[in-house]
Amino acid sequence: MLIEDRLKELKDQINKIIPSGITVSEVEFEGPELVIYTDEPKQFADQADLIKILARDLRKRIVVRPNILEDPERAAGEIRAVVPDNAGITDLFFDPETGEVLIEAEKPGVVIGKNGATLREITKQIGWTPKVVRTPPIESSTVKQIRIFLRSVKDDRKTFLRTIGRRIHREVTSKDQWLRVTTLGCCREVGRAAFLISTPESKVLIDCGDKPGSINNGTPYIYVPEIYPLTSVDAVVLTHAHLDHCALVPLLFKYGYEGPVYATPPTRDLSAMLQLDYIDVVRKESDKIPYTSSDVKKYIEHSITLNYGSVTDIAPDIKLTFHNAGHILGSAVAHFHVGEGLYNIAFTGDFNYQKTRLFNPAVSSFPRLEALFMESTYGGSNDIQPQRKDAEEKLYETVINTVNRGGKVIIPAFAVGRSQETMLALEEGIRKQRIPAVKVYLDGMIREATAIHTTYPEYLNNDLRNQIFREGLNPFLADCFVQVDSPDLREKVISGDPCVIITTSGMLNGGPVMEYLKALGPDERNALVFVGYQADGTLGRRIQKGWREIPLGWRETIVINLEIATIDGFSGHSDRRQLMNYISHLQPRPEKIFTIHGDENKTIDLASSIYKRHHIETHSPLNLETYRMI
Repeated sequence: MLIEDRLKELKDQINKIIPSGITVSEVEFEGPELVIYTDEPKQFADQADLIKILARDLRKRIVVRPNILEDPERAAGEIRAVVPDNAGITDLFFDPETGEVLIEAEKPGVVIGKNGATLREITKQIGWTPKVVRTPPIESSTVKQIRIFLRSVKDDRKTFLRTIGRRIHREVTSKDQWLRVTTLGCCREVGRAAFLISTPESKVLIDCGDKPGSINNGTPYIYVPEIYPLTSVDAVVLTHAHLDHCALVPLLFKYGYEGPVYATPPTRDLSAMLQLDYIDVVRKESDKIPYTSSDVKKYIEHSITLNYGSVTDIAPDIKLTFHNAGHILGSAVAHFHVGEGLYNIAFTGDFNYQKTRLFNPAVSSFPRLEALFMESTYGGSNDIQPQRKDAEEKLYETVINTVNRGGKVIIPAFAVGRSQETMLALEEGIRKQRIPAVKVYLDGMIREATAIHTTYPEYLNNDLRNQIFREGLNPFLADCFVQVDSPDLREKVISGDPCVIITTSGMLNGGPVMEYLKALGPDERNALVFVGYQADGTLGRRIQKGWREIPLGWRETIVINLEIATIDGFSGHSDRRQLMNYISHLQPRPEKIFTIHGDENKTIDLASSIYKRHHIETHSPLNLETYRMI
């Protein structure tokens, strides 16, 4: 059946369901959604459950848009007239592409009204679809710039979404039924994550990252026949925003990819921030950068964001659902439903199966699950991490000892994840007088990444949300935190009083941490504290192994006399015990498990242990292998 015929059929079905008096002028696939255009959006708003009924009966994600949107300035005035003043509206963002108006308010509940009454009244008055979010305590320039950029390319994006929508909803033509997974990176190694799902109809790429510390093999195998040309790929799915999973997504657009990238909203924003910084760091160290900021913009323009639990068509025979992975903000376990109940496969990305100061544990229950690709960073039999409480005690002890001897504590940390966990632990330690009330300096992108965390409070755990918004005690805004925003201030920190410095990069692959290490490394009063995983080949791993002289360029050397401390327990990864517990609690139990994203001995050890305990078929794949699932 042609797409036009399918749309006509859907329009006829819609007209049979909707009440008389509502006319549908057009229906169109735009990305994964079926968009209904009408001259009577107010009548749709009056029918509170109508869109839910349409979505249920048509088995599609439904969006209703007016044919003509009211002028944003007039609409803004009408919104403010409807919403009570005590809601504290701080910003209105009109998105013509979606017909949505994002209402930022200090009290979202007041904007929503009892049982959504105020929201429905807004829709009736202006036609735009209101979406309410809480005003973030820290404004993010990244989020603001992305919103402005998406508004500037609204026409191109609408054309793109319609093209993609028709591709997603094209007719399934093949009579064959099979599913294969090709490993393009991240097998028996940490980094350059990339996996390709293939069916007779579709190809979907999961992640496309770099390999930290690698010079010769830092890129996934995205040139092999299974995936090339990139125009044959239907979709890219991004599990989370760490560079070993997201760094090279813009490279795909440079080499001809034209499709969508699916991610949670925080993952899109954080990954764009990190990608721009990534090419800036590479530019300082090399004459050749892998891609430009234009390619990052192309990625943003082609991004489609999905929240946890939203079942979405991404290809004619593949549905995607994101579930919380508990690793970093917006990190997701990607679950794929292939065919009409043919097969279900999930990729954990990086995940954490314990509650942390920031997040709830990773989801372990799925409607169906036949195969699982799971990370194995700490999959070795001896990879048992201490309890978070014990790790924090060790951090406090290191800070106390270092400050008492007049030194400074350097904590290299990923801008996203470990930085915020460490900030929360230090803030509580200072507030409860467990450690001296020293300044905690934030250098690099940590402040901006923290701002993005406060933009998406629904992705944080309930305890932290309540602390920030109900108790009015936002730990990220504590007086102890000071942003280092100039070379002059960095020099003052280096020469000043004892303090704690949280700075990027987490594995010492360039960034501001190198300035601190160069200046403070020779002084034995200071301390360098690792709170995150250090991959093979990185400077961080070398220092952990005992290197005390670090070459810097051709003629310069960093001398390491300061105390070296590795504090396990802050990692966003599950340790061996949690990985095994995760398998025990999986519902339903999969038929096959593939252990990836770990050093060779760890992935093999974990696969063997899972098989021995649970009698599940396991594999520790190599890169460039293809497995037929069905």
